[in-house]
Amino acid sequence: MRIIIIGGGILGTAHAFEAVRRGHQVIHLERETEARGATVRNFGLVWVSGRSSGELEITLRARQLWEEIGAAVPGVGFRANGSLTLLRTPAELAVAEEVVGRSDADARGFTLLDADEARTLNAALRGKFLAALHCSRDAAVESRQAMPALRDHLSATGRYTFLPGVEARAITGTRVRDDRGVQHDGDLVVVCTGAAHGGLVRELAGDLPVRRVRLQMMQTAPLGEQLSTSIADGDSLRYYPGYAGAALDGLIRSQPQDLVAEQHHMQMLCVQRLGGGLTIGDTHDYSEPFPFDVTEAPYDYLVGLVEELLGRTLPPVERRWAGVYSQCTDDGAVVCRRSPAEGVHLVTGPGGRGMTLGPALAEQTADLLGL
Repeated sequence: MRIIIIGGGILGTAHAFEAVRRGHQVIHLERETEARGATVRNFGLVWVSGRSSGELEITLRARQLWEEIGAAVPGVGFRANGSLTLLRTPAELAVAEEVVGRSDADARGFTLLDADEARTLNAALRGKFLAALHCSRDAAVESRQAMPALRDHLSATGRYTFLPGVEARAITGTRVRDDRGVQHDGDLVVVCTGAAHGGLVRELAGDLPVRRVRLQMMQTAPLGEQLSTSIADGDSLRYYPGYAGAALDGLIRSQPQDLVAEQHHMQMLCVQRLGGGLTIGDTHDYSEPFPFDVTEAPYDYLVGLVEELLGRTLPPVERRWAGVYSQCTDDGAVVCRRSPAEGVHLVTGPGGRGMTLGPALAEQTADLLGL
């Protein structure tokens, strides 16, 4: 089949990868010259820990697919580095003790480590914490280089054409007209435009059950030593649904968040880039219109927290940025799918799970469409 994919982020690129892998021809349109949205404004985490029980199967499948993609396309920078959620209070430790006792703990790769065991696993952790929840299934890719690497791999097959700086304006049947007036004929159209919910998306499918979420992140200069796992703090226990339970309820009742963290709906996640710098975040803003500037208080809070956990001063922050992603609001739905016309399919709204789940969502779409 000849498949036209609109959107050059992780969802669009993953759908292109899966379609080409199954032997189809792909024309791939991206309105920017390079993906600039949530796909590159994230941690690059393939995050198994904390996913709800309903998401665990597809998350583990995505983790497997990323490892396979990493072997075939080394440029994506896949590494199975795992993660440590660092626990600083007895209430946070109680949540970890509860989740490692659940039936799905082995599938998630959960192990509870004392502080010395955590430091043996990750020698950069010389700061203050009681214990750590280790997730061996967590992994990472390089979000800023993964899409170009995947496209280069696809181009080498001879069955993939990437058209950057080309915006889709109209779809008639399975024919796409772009902003230069060029018509692209296909047998199937897949629309993956991320957080762009208006324009063509609204014309096709109306108002969707999605919302936009804004976050703030930063990246430091090279650390000068290896951070051998990704790290998270106890606030991530509040954020991820997989930790829900009696112990988390007790944590929320007994342990108020730091005021800055509470105001900005924060958790701390930190991953080391292949170049040595640390990507650190993040905040969550759910109320539009979003501000056009970034706020310093969350950055100051995160720097202080990471320095406390590492037991050292961080190198200078070289980059700060904000990003916006699309999140499906249907209860229990991992992603929003619509088929507004025969042969036209829209996929959006994976929330902060887009990088983690992209390959598995594309595989799921291909199976649903019988590709």
